[in-house]
Amino acid sequence: MAKADPDKEKKQRREFLKQAADMLEEMKRDLSKEMQSRVKGETEGVKDEGRDTYDLASDERDREINFILNDREREKLLAIDEALQRIKEKTYGICETCEGEIQLGRLKILPFTRLCVKCQEENEKESKRLKTLDEERGYRRLVLTDFEEEGS
Repeated sequence: MAKADPDKEKKQRREFLKQAADMLEEMKRDLSKEMQSRVKGETEGVKDEGRDTYDLASDERDREINFILNDREREKLLAIDEALQRIKEKTYGICETCEGEIQLGRLKILPFTRLCVKCQEENEKESKRLKTLDEERGYRRLVLTDFEEEGS
């Protein structure tokens, strides 16, 4: 198996970092257009005249889905803006936890990421552990409350 050429990797990384800002700006434009289109569709909605309850309920569901999607896209836009700021500050591509370089492949797939794969995995494990603890606490409270009610 051939060893990776460190100079070649550094050159690829520099080239990618130059392209990253353009890619992030394009993602930002696309997301903004998508959100504006969705909002415009909402405001130009169909009149309620002659529509049954099912049609109105379907429209309401669609509005809720669009709201959720727009909320997610706003979070993504914020992440893109932060990545663009990191490019300006020359900290783009550096993991915020371990300060190591984030792999190029990861940056290409998720250009606004803040963490390397290892730190992201550790972060997700910790979140999962905390969620499990919260669920167990809630279950224990429920069990104690039920027990207390029976004893009264």
